[in-house]
Amino acid sequence: MALAAAKLIVGLGNPGREYEKTRHNLGFMVVTRLAAEYHVPLKKYRHASAVAAEISEGELKALLAEPLTYMNNSGLAVRDIVHFEKLDLADILVVCDDTNLTFGEMRLKSAGSDGGHNGLKSIIAELGTTAFARLKLGVGAPPTRELQVDWVLANFKAAEMKELGGFIDQAVECCRLWLKDDTARAMTAFNKRKDTKDNE
Repeated sequence: MALAAAKLIVGLGNPGREYEKTRHNLGFMVVTRLAAEYHVPLKKYRHASAVAAEISEGELKALLAEPLTYMNNSGLAVRDIVHFEKLDLADILVVCDDTNLTFGEMRLKSAGSDGGHNGLKSIIAELGTTAFARLKLGVGAPPTRELQVDWVLANFKAAEMKELGGFIDQAVECCRLWLKDDTARAMTAFNKRKDTKDNE
């Protein structure tokens, strides 16, 4: 599955049915929806611990991927994909959950710190840089910092589930604008903030 001049969209999450509907798997949910929109199945990727699918957006070839390394080791799979596909950092977009944003908010950035997210922390460590795009999707903050792990590994609340499909649809549209190199338009359209401050 080698691509020429490809872009890469990586959704972060944990493999396994017990994690499918958890907040931490929002990145997986978006990439899975993207694959469905392009009518391509996510299959085992031969060169990294991940499932992946090739898509086309106009003349552009791109790769969708979901690491199977569990969240804290996401960087291992991303590193292997980037090296095998010979991708530039500017051609990578990571989609992940963010407890610093309220549910339904999203923020597209061209670079930045890990913001306390272990998946981003792993990718930064393995790639040796923070200079890759990321789409952060708000899942709200836990009641206390001590409940952070339980919060992200829990399912969405019933009220959130009613809005989750629309939230994922917006994230998919943002990803498609990024694929078309329309990052500025994507940021203008989707980096809408409420009163919560992203403390990255």
